[in-house]
Amino acid sequence: MDNRPLEIEYKFLIRFPDIAKLRTQPRYRREELRQLYLRLPDGTDCRIRSHKNSDGTRFVKTFKQSITGMTRIEIESEITEEEFLSLSQYAKKNRNPIEKTRHSFELFGFTYEVDVFPFWQDRAFLEIEVDSEDTHPPIPDFIQVIKDISSDMRYRNSALAKEVITEPLS
Repeated sequence: MDNRPLEIEYKFLIRFPDIAKLRTQPRYRREELRQLYLRLPDGTDCRIRSHKNSDGTRFVKTFKQSITGMTRIEIESEITEEEFLSLSQYAKKNRNPIEKTRHSFELFGFTYEVDVFPFWQDRAFLEIEVDSEDTHPPIPDFIQVIKDISSDMRYRNSALAKEVITEPLS
């Protein structure tokens, strides 16, 4: 048994969602996220993120390491706003901050996260964390999947921070 903190996640490119429909889903939450990709002085890469919602703003530092396309070791720790601002100086020069609105809800026993970005008006991401790569959660009928991008490195947020994908939707 693996004791490391694992994140196992399906990630889909979806057509821009009906936000009003998302708001009607069980346990709906909305957050404004801003994330920066860092290279720390010791050479370590990590991400810092601010989470702003109706309860206030919290700040998180995250280290990730890929195991498979869907599975990564993920170590997160809450940090202060001062730490967030201090760490911001280590932002990678070739990466832009990523800003997005996350709409999350619970359905079928899963938490669905829909990320909407200001640079796309026709597409978004759907992420669903699971306990095993063998778990196949249903896609709600009000979400139109374009393709599974769970293992497509071009669609990682860290890659979008370098270059936004603008290929036409098929």
